[in-house]
Amino acid sequence: MNDKKVIPLRGRHKEGDIELVDCDIGYQGFFRLERYRLRHRLFAGGMSDLITRELFERGHAAAILLYDANLDQIVLVEQFRIGALNAEGGAWLYEIVAGIIEPGEMAEEVVRRESVEEAGCKVGRIEKICDYLVSPGGTSESISLYCGEVDSRNVGGIHGLPHEGEDIRVFSVSYADAVNMLMSGDLNTASPIMALQWLQQNRARIRKEWSEGR
Repeated sequence: MNDKKVIPLRGRHKEGDIELVDCDIGYQGFFRLERYRLRHRLFAGGMSDLITRELFERGHAAAILLYDANLDQIVLVEQFRIGALNAEGGAWLYEIVAGIIEPGEMAEEVVRRESVEEAGCKVGRIEKICDYLVSPGGTSESISLYCGEVDSRNVGGIHGLPHEGEDIRVFSVSYADAVNMLMSGDLNTASPIMALQWLQQNRARIRKEWSEGR
């Protein structure tokens, strides 16, 4: 398609900020790769030259830090990740529970469901941490990040859905040990790093609020 099109934008963008010349699908599988040719407004005024950008489209996700405020324990998962195949620390990563947001789902619904499927944990009270863009230089994916109340006394074992190829080891660590994992680099993906840093700032409040009514 060769006609100039205006991409509908939200937030601080204004109509005409971006001129879409054409877009095609480079690959369509479980994920999709889109190729755009476009112009965008320049800070100095006017529009850029025609540029080409590839966009990895994999949908949006939600993640949750499972925290037992009573015992000061954090529930983590470990699983194989293809993106870490050549990483120095290996392809098995320590993470927090997460899942893709399906059409029609709310992010909070996703983390509550995934907490049961991936970790065998039922989430009680929940608090939103933030929404963030994973890697906006090449993918549209965003993650809604939460902290959720759980009882960690009986967590553990292998979880996940076999028909989805999931093989997830679940374990709990003390808050102090989790911080040590953060500082040592054993936690090396964005969601657990951000969630634990948030908990460092909010732990006293969360422990007080979540202990009320027990």
